[in-house]
This record gives sequence, structure tokens and C-alpha cells, in this order.
Amino acid sequence: MAKNKGNSAAETAYKGIYGALRVLVHLTAAVQFWYAIYYDYKFVHFPDSENRPSPFGGKFRFLTFLDAIIQALYYTISLVNDFVGTNEVSPKKLPMVRKIKDYLMTTFAFPIALHVGITFWGLYAVDRELVFPKALDAVFPTWLNHIMHTNIVVFIVLEMFISFRAYPSRVKGLTGLATFIGAYLVWLHIIKHYSGVWVYPILEVLQFPQRIMFFGGCLGLAVGLYIFGEVLNNLVWSKELKMAQRKHK
Repeated sequence: MAKNKGNSAAETAYKGIYGALRVLVHLTAAVQFWYAIYYDYKFVHFPDSENRPSPFGGKFRFLTFLDAIIQALYYTISLVNDFVGTNEVSPKKLPMVRKIKDYLMTTFAFPIALHVGITFWGLYAVDRELVFPKALDAVFPTWLNHIMHTNIVVFIVLEMFISFRAYPSRVKGLTGLATFIGAYLVWLHIIKHYSGVWVYPILEVLQFPQRIMFFGGCLGLAVGLYIFGEVLNNLVWSKELKMAQRKHK
């Protein structure tokens, strides 16, 4: 019995340290992303150039900026959930804040963060002028670039390992993600219609059939990343998911 009490105390201490780490990660992520959004919106102004889009749509024309908002919202909700919700695998009653957190993570935060990171750095490696012209270095700080395009991936992957979440049905999850990506592609064309230029330089050099393939590839990548997240979640939390299934049975 003494041994069991000792194990219980050690487990409680471990959960306390683990919980504190989770709160610290959520707080750090929320603060950095909200600050990055504020700094980008307030202080970053692109120089007038034929290679840049017009101000139509403002910062909201960029997927990077929209994704930063998604990440900031997600980690803020996660922080709220840490204190008034629950991080249990299978609680008796799932609080609304936890339901929102899980859906936001699985459907938007994880796949879109990886999508932005992969496409940005992939195109940057091929030819940075297609996605982030060198002229922007003077107005877009390196630290901000890494928060928007690198840290989003680092923190969301870390989040996959420190917080359990329940994935929705694949139909519900993919429907939400496809709707977001589809709406953003429509938004790009609205901006093109009113400004006369594409948001991203790469779209200027692609012919119509190539743009269709590019857009299709972006949608396909998003779907693939959603499924990757679901598979990764099942691997990371396989033990907890099995316990939850037994509990429901």
C-alpha cells in the first residue's frame, strides 16, 4: 500500500509538472503570435512596387497573416481550456471550450500551419522572389518572418505531443478545411479582380492551366496534411485512445 501511495504521489507530481509545461507553451505561443499580428499590422508596410499587390484586402490578403490569427486564437482558447476546461482524454462531460479547441486544432490550426510552412519555405528554396522578394527584407524583420513561417510549425507539432485532442469524423474535419481553403482561393480571385495583380508573385508567372494545377495541389496538400495530423495523433496518443474506447464500451 505504501508503494502504491508513493507511485500515486509521483504520478500526481508528474502530471503537475506536465500541466505547468503545457500552460507555459500555450502562454508563450499565444503571446508571440498576438504580438506578431500586432507588429505586422501596425508597423510592416510593403514598399510600392509593380511586384507587390495593391493594398486591397490589407494584411488579410495573405494566408500567412490569416494563419497567425488562427494560431493566436487556438493557443488563447487552449490557455482558457487549461484553467476552466479539461485536458482529460475522456471526461464525463466535454466542456464547450474543449470542443472548440479540439476542432480548431484538428481542422484548421495543424494542417494550415504546416501548409504555410511547407509552401513558403519550399518556394523560398526554389526562388524566393516567387514568394518573398528580397526587397521585403528591409521592412519585414527576420524574427517576424520566422514567427510567421517557422514557429507556427514548431509550436503546432509540439502541441500534438503535449495536449490530447479528439479528432472529429473525417467528413466533418475535411469539410471544414476544404471550405476554408476554397474560400481563400475565391478571396485571391476577388483581390485580383479589384487590384489587377495576384497576391503572390508566383501566380503572376503561371499560365492559367498551371494556376489551376497549383491551386489543386494546394488543396490536395491541405487534405494530405489533415490526414497526416490524424494519423500522427493516433500514433502519439494510441494508449490513451485505446483506454477511452474501453471506457465507452
